[in-house]
Amino acid sequence: MSPTTTPSPAPAAPSKAAKRGLMSSLMDATALLRASSFKEDSYVAAALPPSELRALADLRALLATHPDPISIWGVPLNPAPPAPAGDGGAPAAAPDERADVVLLKFLRARDFRVRDAHAMLLRCAAWRAEFGADAVVDEDLGFKDLEGVVAYMHGWDREGHPVCYNAYGVFRDRDMYERAFGDGDRLARFLRWRVQVMERGVRALSLRPGGVNAIIQVTDLKDMPKRELRAASNQILSLFQDNYPEMVARKVFINVPWYFSVLFSMISPFLTERTKSKFVIAREGNVAETLYKFIRPELVPVQYGGLSRAGELENGPPKPASEFTIKGGEKVFLEIDGIEAGATITWDLVVGGWDLEYGAEYVPAAADSYTLCVEKTRSVPATAEEPVHNAFTAREAGKMVLSIDNSGSRKRKVAAYRYFVRKPSA
Repeated sequence: MSPTTTPSPAPAAPSKAAKRGLMSSLMDATALLRASSFKEDSYVAAALPPSELRALADLRALLATHPDPISIWGVPLNPAPPAPAGDGGAPAAAPDERADVVLLKFLRARDFRVRDAHAMLLRCAAWRAEFGADAVVDEDLGFKDLEGVVAYMHGWDREGHPVCYNAYGVFRDRDMYERAFGDGDRLARFLRWRVQVMERGVRALSLRPGGVNAIIQVTDLKDMPKRELRAASNQILSLFQDNYPEMVARKVFINVPWYFSVLFSMISPFLTERTKSKFVIAREGNVAETLYKFIRPELVPVQYGGLSRAGELENGPPKPASEFTIKGGEKVFLEIDGIEAGATITWDLVVGGWDLEYGAEYVPAAADSYTLCVEKTRSVPATAEEPVHNAFTAREAGKMVLSIDNSGSRKRKVAAYRYFVRKPSA
């Protein structure tokens, strides 16, 4: 099934060009630049230049001088040397291909300065031991109500990277803020919980050459209380940058408000140039279009213009959705034909930024039958956060026609839909 379109006259352009703020122009330019120019680093030895291979060998040699075993994210980094011949000791462990992936992360975080990377790695190993990072995933830290709301892993991007969503708007509520950050002990517990979420993301990685070795982070800045979260934000950024180097392949900021320039200038000193090079910035009203570039719509949460509801991924990968765009001044008809009598069709539909009209009707195949109105045409506001989800059981063979009317807007919009047909029981 493919959409058919009916163009409608677009609204007349205003007589005077609309003024655009400098920050808005910069955000648009940054989003386009980052989306097209970013390329993730390779962890395959054959793809590394000689200088990086030498740095990797030097770091291995430094770690081999340590008498005690060093392990990070469950990966042994300095395996014991082989026992002398005839000594009767245990043979040396086979090299773990994951070790080079971990070492390269620390080297890249320090621009391949071997001694700096070595010192960073040792500090990280010491922090993990003191913090108990290996066991934090299984702890109950009392933030169940924040899971799926504030920070959570959900799905993966088009290249297989796990995706972590962050949204701190709930902390505009004073009670919620006090509960998480009201004193030093609460802040420490919140930071521990945030590390717990990060560790879940790390466990979803392969940490192997040629594998998926980093996550995607999507940060929602809508309603984020910037002043109140300054201390917590700085601590989280510092902690992650020091102890999870090169773990983020791309960081997407969505619902970016006007004051983002102030916020960015505040956190920028805590970020390396490599980290800042991975940023994608999407202003308010452009969320779905930005996320669809990196994540399929059936994996984007419904509140961000996708089709994925909480808990759906627990049963395995969802049915893929079909993607399309609606031009300004255009009306699109989606036809689902070949429906048998007695069959039940269920469909999901979402349009980024909505602000259009939607309706559904069933057209029987028989020439003497009447078209049935399944969903009366209605306006869907820009603020709609739920996709259309409906079902219809056909009494006779025919087709379902979904109409999406964007003729009242000049804006191009991304959209996605999927459907399931359950045939009648014998």
